[in-house]
Amino acid sequence: YQAELRELRLRLDQLTANSARLEVERDNLAQDLATVRQKLQDETNLRLEAENNLAAYRQEADEATLARLDLERKIESLEEEIRFLRKIHEEEVRELQEQLARQQVHVELDVAKPDLTAALKEIRTQYEAMASSNMHEAEEWYRSKFADLTDAAARNAELLRQAKHEANDYRRQLQSLTCDLESLRGTNESLERQMREQEERHVREAASYQEALARLEEEGQSLKDEMARHLQEYQDLLNVKLALDIEIATYRKLLEGEENRITIPVQTFSNLQIRETSLDTKSVSEGHLKRNIVVKTVEMRDGEAAPASEPLGLLLLNPSKPLPHV
Repeated sequence: YQAELRELRLRLDQLTANSARLEVERDNLAQDLATVRQKLQDETNLRLEAENNLAAYRQEADEATLARLDLERKIESLEEEIRFLRKIHEEEVRELQEQLARQQVHVELDVAKPDLTAALKEIRTQYEAMASSNMHEAEEWYRSKFADLTDAAARNAELLRQAKHEANDYRRQLQSLTCDLESLRGTNESLERQMREQEERHVREAASYQEALARLEEEGQSLKDEMARHLQEYQDLLNVKLALDIEIATYRKLLEGEENRITIPVQTFSNLQIRETSLDTKSVSEGHLKRNIVVKTVEMRDGEAAPASEPLGLLLLNPSKPLPHV
């Protein structure tokens, strides 16, 4: 039974170790799950930040588009104004030429006659230069603004493309992390279910082992009681054997005495008297009763046997066990 008890205790220790190992694995998975959740939260925050940046970039792109349209309208307005000014300038020059052609003023002076055609040409040249300069400046300003707006639009488009790319990356990472989270959640649930099953099985096996230990202890106690009973019976048998040995020795002594008396002539038996023999026995076991052993002797008188019954001694016997027959 000691070997079975050691084996059961060993299996109980193994189950306890397995339960502790499963608890450690569960704690590790819980930490991994918390880490993944934190990463998911961080990625969600990054995705929200990217979406906010994307919205800001879209707003800036819309503002740049509106500014470009406004500048285009301004350029068109300036071009219209340049054409209008050029038209007015041409009309004024034509009117001046017509006035000069109609008027024939003859001034009698000693000095030379002024050349109005050259003056008009100079004025026309100046106006054309001013108009060309204004138009050139307007075109340069338009080209500069258009280049700036184009660069800003390109930058915004690049930022928008990068933001979209980052948003797609974050979306893919979010999907991957979501899948990992679902997988870890399923693994965690599976491990928790296995751990509960292990704990339930451990409890059942522990209860079974406890019952087996209790049953073995009961069987051991029963065997001890039975062994004690057998030892008591053996002790009682030893007591009976001792009593029988004493009784046999007593009979042997009596028979030896009778043989000695038989050798005497028969006429002398009439004068014989009954002799009493006492046997002192020690107490063999506590709780036993004293019994009188009656030894019957045969006395020969005038050739006839006359029975006589006298107490010869005391014997210690167990009252629960009958005296065996000799």
